[in-house]
Parts: sequence; C-alpha cells; structure tokens
Amino acid sequence: MNARLDHRAPLVFDTRELGRRPGALKRVSRSVAAPKDLGIEVIGVREGATVELELRLESVMEGVLVTGTARAPLTGECVRCLEPLERELEADFQEMYSYPDADDRSREADTGDDAEEEDTLFLEADLFDLEPVLRDAVVLSLPLQPVCREDCPGLCADCGARLADDPDHHHEAVDIRWAALQGLAESIQDGEKDNAPRQRGDDPQEK
Repeated sequence: MNARLDHRAPLVFDTRELGRRPGALKRVSRSVAAPKDLGIEVIGVREGATVELELRLESVMEGVLVTGTARAPLTGECVRCLEPLERELEADFQEMYSYPDADDRSREADTGDDAEEEDTLFLEADLFDLEPVLRDAVVLSLPLQPVCREDCPGLCADCGARLADDPDHHHEAVDIRWAALQGLAESIQDGEKDNAPRQRGDDPQEK
C-alpha cells in the first residue's frame, strides 16, 4: 500500500493484538473530535464536537470485521422555518477490513467484479482508518429534511414571518388581476379630493 496510516490519528485503530486468529475479539471505546464536513448542508456534526465510539473488532479469515456505534450531537436548521435545532445522533455501522494479501487471493479467484474490489478496505500494517466508514454511517443516518417539530408551519410566504410565533398571522388576499385597477381607483379618489371646491370658511384667509 502506498499510503501510510498514523497510529496516533484519532480515527486510526490498531488490530495487532488480534493477530490472525479467527474468532479473536477486542472491544474499544474512544472519544474523538469530529472531522470536518461530517454531515450535509442543513444538518451535521459540528467540526470538533465529541463523537463517542463503541467498537467491536473481530478477527475472521479474510481480515477484521469492525462493528460499532457512533454517538454525537447534531446541529442544523429547520428546513421549514430556518430556526436552529439540535439533535442527538446514534449511527450503527459494520465494515470488513481485509488483510493486504487478501487482494492477491481475490485476483487469483478472478471474480470479475471490479466495483466490489474498488470498495474493499484493507488493513495497513495492522491499522485501519475508520473515518470513511464513520462518515458514510453518519450521513446515511441524517434526516434529509430536518424540522424543529413535525407540525412546524414554516414561514409566511408573503412576509417571511415565523408562523409558529403567530398562529393567527395572515394577509388579506388580493387578486393580482385587480390590484392595478384598485391602485388606479385610489389615485382617482385622491385626485377628486384635491380638486373638490372648498366650502366657504375653509380658507383661513377668509376669516
């Protein structure tokens, strides 16, 4: 492998203790700082927020099977009223990290499934990087249309007011076909008032 993993990186884990004994188990608990861009545009885990990881590492014939759960705080905004919201995320995942020589064995088997080979994750010097698996698990667990509450009424389409703050909020409905005529009628009325003859006594100079 060309890449070299740093065992000190927070999302890199060591499987050396397992050896290659099928059935060997190791449980790992770790708190890590969330990497950048862990989420989607409207909701996600803020960079640097604490992610709690509970992992089960199991040695199998092909490599190490990693099963785990990630828990982290979510921050985002309601897609209806744009108010900030907070949630707690719990995402489960499972991934196989194959031994480096498993690639050679797969070539000998010649399955012909190039896409599956590209998706295979490998151990590097008994280390594996959990970040791509964690990122996929978190994104797949996120609501695509997060709302502050299920019955959020959203914003007023006319003025942008938050309808939850004023349930009786409304605007007088005006047919746009008549809006121009209504404005013209009001202008005519104002002109008639200006041109109306004044009654005797209305002019202060006559007094």
